[in-house]
Amino acid sequence: MSILTVNRVVLCMALLGVTGACGGARKPYTTTGGALQLSKVVLYRNGVGYFERGGHVDGNLLTIRVRKDQVNDLLKSLTVVERSGGRAVSISMPLDPRSWANAAIATLGPGSGSLAEVLDKLRGTAVTLRTRDDSVSGRVLIVEAIQPDGSPAPREGKPEDGEQDYKVTLIDNERLHVVRLSRVVGITIHNEDISLQFKRSLDATAGEGMFQQVDVTIRLAGKSRHDLLVSYVVGAPMWKPTYRVVLPENGKGQALLQGWAVVDNTTGEDWTNVKLSLTSGAPIAFRYDLHTPRDVVRTDLSSVGSSRRAQAAIGETGYADQPAPPPPPSSMPSPAPPSAEKYDRSDDAKVSRNRPGAAPKPSKKMAPPARVSSAPMAPPADAWGGEEETAVNAEELARSMTAQTHAANVSGLSRYDLGERLTVPDGTSTMVAIINQQVEGEETFMFRPGGGGAGYESNPYRVIRFKNSTPFALESGPISIYSGGSFVGEGISEPVSAGVPVTIPFAVESGLMVSSRMQSTGDEMRLVKIVRGVIEVETFARRTTAWEVKSQLARTGETTLYVRHPKAGGSFQLAPRPPGAEDLADAYLIPIKIAGGAAEGKLEVVEQTPSRTTLSIWDSRALVLFEGILAQGNLDRGIRQKLEPIVKLRQEVGRIDTEIEGKARTRAELDQRAEETRSNLEAIKRDPAAGALRKRLSDRLEQFAKDGDKLGRDLVELQTKRTEKKVTLEDTMQNLELAPAQPLAPKK
Repeated sequence: MSILTVNRVVLCMALLGVTGACGGARKPYTTTGGALQLSKVVLYRNGVGYFERGGHVDGNLLTIRVRKDQVNDLLKSLTVVERSGGRAVSISMPLDPRSWANAAIATLGPGSGSLAEVLDKLRGTAVTLRTRDDSVSGRVLIVEAIQPDGSPAPREGKPEDGEQDYKVTLIDNERLHVVRLSRVVGITIHNEDISLQFKRSLDATAGEGMFQQVDVTIRLAGKSRHDLLVSYVVGAPMWKPTYRVVLPENGKGQALLQGWAVVDNTTGEDWTNVKLSLTSGAPIAFRYDLHTPRDVVRTDLSSVGSSRRAQAAIGETGYADQPAPPPPPSSMPSPAPPSAEKYDRSDDAKVSRNRPGAAPKPSKKMAPPARVSSAPMAPPADAWGGEEETAVNAEELARSMTAQTHAANVSGLSRYDLGERLTVPDGTSTMVAIINQQVEGEETFMFRPGGGGAGYESNPYRVIRFKNSTPFALESGPISIYSGGSFVGEGISEPVSAGVPVTIPFAVESGLMVSSRMQSTGDEMRLVKIVRGVIEVETFARRTTAWEVKSQLARTGETTLYVRHPKAGGSFQLAPRPPGAEDLADAYLIPIKIAGGAAEGKLEVVEQTPSRTTLSIWDSRALVLFEGILAQGNLDRGIRQKLEPIVKLRQEVGRIDTEIEGKARTRAELDQRAEETRSNLEAIKRDPAAGALRKRLSDRLEQFAKDGDKLGRDLVELQTKRTEKKVTLEDTMQNLELAPAQPLAPKK
């Protein structure tokens, strides 16, 4: 009957969550186990792994033991294939019993409570208390705090003297047994559910499911012997890449690219002679509980029928001729992995079993790479002991490893399929060679705004630029750079797709200094189209950045420095686009050349953003735009024929407007002078000695009137002429449709 028997000290330590001090660490159960042999592992970069098992099973039941923390992942993805006929009928597994959530000890998880509190919570549970002299059995009735002399402990506070003690009262049939808890040296719990709860709680605390297993039973049909292939996806550590690049000779040419993958096996079992694949990319994976039953809260309508009650009524006597009174108101296995488009590269890879530095025989299909070194970074010959051959060069490194790896493209993911089977012991990490190939690259310089760090704000990085000509996507990982027989720096890159160029900084170049000046200028206008008198134009906001590179020493050959030029944002675009410029997510990579023998190089980068608006032909900016377009010597003849009449009419109207404005101004001056003359005549009209002055003022006033009348007639004629020109221009614009293939810019 004994389900859980422990001594008092061990039980206390277990309840206080210190089981780690009671013995050695337990080895976790395997992720999955059973009769089928593990044959294939595919590791991803998102915390999951795909596993395949195969083998023969006698009978109609296949049982797979699964770690409890992996059950939900298994249920999401489990696939069972009968390779020689037959079929899987159903999959079953035990649910968590209700006793796992027993309320009696829900508040006493590991790490909380005391032995007295545990026994008090176990009221009604059958136990055996073993003392130094005897043992007593019964059901726990009550646990009371007492003082050392046996008197009841105060209700609040600590006992007056000595250590707190308790007395436990057990009931066995008609007998009551009272035992001091301080005399108890061992306890046996006779309730299986509570014992199970203690064990599972401690297991969950120790390993979050790593020390619990669930049996998944697959019921088969059709044969007495089955040849099965089982696949599933469960959590697994992501694989980690690391790379090495040997710089090309003279700074440009063939560079050697090597790569390894660090694989961790934490499944609790050895991977023996398995087919291993490594997948790069960003597939989505998440947790989802399919194992725990979920009850749905439903509305309780039990009282709908029972709550209806007929009301008792007293009979009444009716009256003659009276109308009668009215009545009273009343959850799937995932499909098999998709087929992959294969790119065989038998000369690309060979598995390096736990020995990445081993030197297997080179592949006959792989041409020996050229001996490469980088003159700018190489140390002098005497630093290496004269002409002594160094072990760290491209040729030796290329021969030191080969890997037989196939590239596969699976639903947008790049996958490394290793050509040879691999053994990875449980609890170990293994380095696997995946890339050993020459790529076209160059050693050059790149400047980021902010420079190369504190103290190097104006200095660029020394970088290696190469195109990923391998069929593999390169995941983000450390990259060691070698040149001249030694290590010269290291860098890291974001993931690089196959066929995509990448720039990797690995050192700071203090011999170059980069500076820049930025200026924002006004609007430039371009003609987009003219439709029914409406002129649509583009206006541009422009940002100009002048980059300047200076070298401490004039270099013999041409030097290229790439500037990481931040994008202005919005709808800004390069205008024009500098030769060799590359697009990044938030910047441009723009090359600046320093000619051989020169000590500096310059480049002006212009970014502008278009904004469309409409103008009237009477807007002065429209005439300036049209005149600038007509000033182009290579303007399309048809466009010129359409614009010239408009410009001519608009210029004529402009000249009339200028003439009207001048005459109106002159007339206003005449009116002002005439008014002053009238005032003077009014002042001297009673002066008998001012006859001659009155005569001159009167003649002047008469001349002002004549000139004013003539100006008035001229203004009327000009207004009439302007109206005629205006109507002609507006009619011409109304009938004009002009939509050039590209917006027309005025001549600069």
